[in-house]
Amino acid sequence: MMKGSDEKATALYGIKVVELGQLIAGPFAAKLLGEFGAEIIKIEPPKVGDPLRKWRKLENGTSLWWHVQSRNKKSVTLDLKTPEGRNILLKLLADADILIENFRPGTMENWDMSWEKLHELNPKLIMVRISGYGQTGPYRDRPGFGIIGEAMGGLRYLSGVPGHPPVRCGISIGDSLSSLYAVIGALLALNHRSQHGAMGQCIDVALYESVFGMMESLVPEYDHFGFIREPSGSALPGIAPTNAYRTLDGKYVLIGGNGDGIFKRLMSLIGRDDLGNTERFAHNDGRALEAGLLDAAIEEWTMRHNLADILEDLNRAGVPAGYPYTVADIVADPHYQARNMIETVDLPSGKPLKVPSVLPKLSDTPGRIGGAGPVLGQHTDEVLSSIGIDEETRRHLRESGII
Repeated sequence: MMKGSDEKATALYGIKVVELGQLIAGPFAAKLLGEFGAEIIKIEPPKVGDPLRKWRKLENGTSLWWHVQSRNKKSVTLDLKTPEGRNILLKLLADADILIENFRPGTMENWDMSWEKLHELNPKLIMVRISGYGQTGPYRDRPGFGIIGEAMGGLRYLSGVPGHPPVRCGISIGDSLSSLYAVIGALLALNHRSQHGAMGQCIDVALYESVFGMMESLVPEYDHFGFIREPSGSALPGIAPTNAYRTLDGKYVLIGGNGDGIFKRLMSLIGRDDLGNTERFAHNDGRALEAGLLDAAIEEWTMRHNLADILEDLNRAGVPAGYPYTVADIVADPHYQARNMIETVDLPSGKPLKVPSVLPKLSDTPGRIGGAGPVLGQHTDEVLSSIGIDEETRRHLRESGII
């Protein structure tokens, strides 16, 4: 069901995706595809479903996170540990465009569903595989969650304050980055298939590599200079001035004054033209050498003013500035509201629920939210009927616990 638009106008209308993933990485990738019109058939274990249904805050026994992660999906219960369940899955895959799975490597092979077998079954199928360490290499068989990918990818070492334990950023960023790479890979493969009449291909996404891909100049700096980047708290090493600064009313303001012209305007605003007009601070390389001095000068000014006044002055001066938003700030913010970044869906109970909107924003084929996440097995009969499994057979499968 669409909200205010024609389903056929979505970018991925007609694309069929079978999702075997659980928790975050695989399901988040499928969610993104579903928001732009792909039909998402989510396979869940009978009776228990995806563990995400019980994660974090629950409403009537179901996670509120579930209603975001699984929107626009069809829930089909299927016991893949049984031959009958796997045979039904093969029928679903026979005409699918994309398969997404995030099991430990070897699981699909143990079910006799290797890439080679599935490619033979459906040559146009695109198989997206997300795992901790990838499908090859000496670590492939290790269990891997986002926290481990963030550590091995280099992010955790840089997170936090020097001399203190590494911290996480507060969300499962390793999983989410892997989901984005998975979607990019799927779209690239779809385009190649469409433009060149090619067959499907297998996409191998590793959690640690998805994090590693975000690590900017980490490797070349180490290779060329032997430099190992260290945690730096709220600063951005080698780029100055940019930091979090205390204010008179006990808050923090984030200021990005690292552009050459921006730096001069910032120094003029805080009454430090002596720094703004100093030749050695004209460009970033010079400023980075004395970032501490510049930060001290900026904080000496911010500590004399309240956050609201600081933001008003910085915006007027054309200096990028902000403050750390809580979720309450996000929901109340007029810019979020003006860009329709928060929508409302109805829970199965009938209660309204605010949820994040769809990204990115497309002018002609925008994404959409069809509703909250489905009840466990809500679409089993519909989907199985569509591949020729009649009512009597479905009754037998249900009695046997296979669906």
